[in-house]
Amino acid sequence: MKIWLESLIVAFSLYSKIPMPQIKWTEQNMRYALCFFPLVGVVIGVVMRLWSLAAEMIGAGSILRAAVYVLIPVIISGGIHLDGLLDTADALGSWQTKERRLEILKDSRAGAFAVIVCCGYFLAAAGIWSEAEPESVLILAAGFALSRSFSGFGICTFPCAKDSGLAAAFSNAADRKKTRICLAAEAAACVCIMLVLDWRKGIPAAAAAIVVCLLCRRMALLKFGGITGDIQGFFLQLCELAMAYAVILLQGGR
Repeated sequence: MKIWLESLIVAFSLYSKIPMPQIKWTEQNMRYALCFFPLVGVVIGVVMRLWSLAAEMIGAGSILRAAVYVLIPVIISGGIHLDGLLDTADALGSWQTKERRLEILKDSRAGAFAVIVCCGYFLAAAGIWSEAEPESVLILAAGFALSRSFSGFGICTFPCAKDSGLAAAFSNAADRKKTRICLAAEAAACVCIMLVLDWRKGIPAAAAAIVVCLLCRRMALLKFGGITGDIQGFFLQLCELAMAYAVILLQGGR
């Protein structure tokens, strides 16, 4: 029981800004940490839904609603996945060798491609979320856990591009068999929730997440020789954006 609790603390300490007790990370308490990664998405989904309800009550306009929708995941996660998106954008935009791209991933400085992608991402996210109806927000709330289930599954399954870094550390420490089973079950639960809420939107949302996962895996293997923590952040951000477009565009006209 202690190991599971400590694994939860490790997951939330790394993947969120939610205050957690300070503990020493060990190979044992990192073993099941990825199993709790989707729970960070659950928290984000709950807060998104609460904002949806609050926005309806106060009569907030579409611009304010969208701004808060876009900022909630960044604030709760601390921007760790957004950082991965931007680092990966810089590496891909460099058109350098595989080794040089891996070096760029580790560079803390933001290059031109990171700035361009950052601006484009927030514009694309704000644009689609400004059209979100409460029913769509409820479905997409489950998507934040789904994207993290896929991301964690990838860390336990796909080859790592290097032996060092967070992805490699968690991959090596994880009890891969049990973690994969747990994450697969969590992903299946998320998809079931989406389908129960509205299968006509749930199917495209799940399909979008799977397609982005497969495409990012292919990109990681071709361009970097495997995954890294930054690449998984890149995937997670694009996955959530793709699901938002898949669901919200199906609303039809207001």
